[in-house]
Amino acid sequence: MEKQGFVYLLTNVTDAVIYTGVTSNLKKRVYEHKMKTVEGFTKKYNVNKLVYYEMFGNIQDAIARGKQIKAGSRAKKIALIKSKNPGFRDLYENI
Repeated sequence: MEKQGFVYLLTNVTDAVIYTGVTSNLKKRVYEHKMKTVEGFTKKYNVNKLVYYEMFGNIQDAIARGKQIKAGSRAKKIALIKSKNPGFRDLYENI
């Protein structure tokens, strides 16, 4: 059985930074961002608010979608978030 995959967008408290990630375990991965357990961009810029995610039947499709989103402009990412989460609410408790 293939692992499902997720592509997700995180931002910081001021919505100034948008981070795109891919994972097979969304709840665990966002928790790691929130707890700052992994060194890197999200820890440095306090990016830990889940504002958008998509689920896929396999990780390969999630990776492909993640690359597509990353290649897009900031305006396209904002439009994507607003299409499902216009208030930029933290969706972590809903997953």
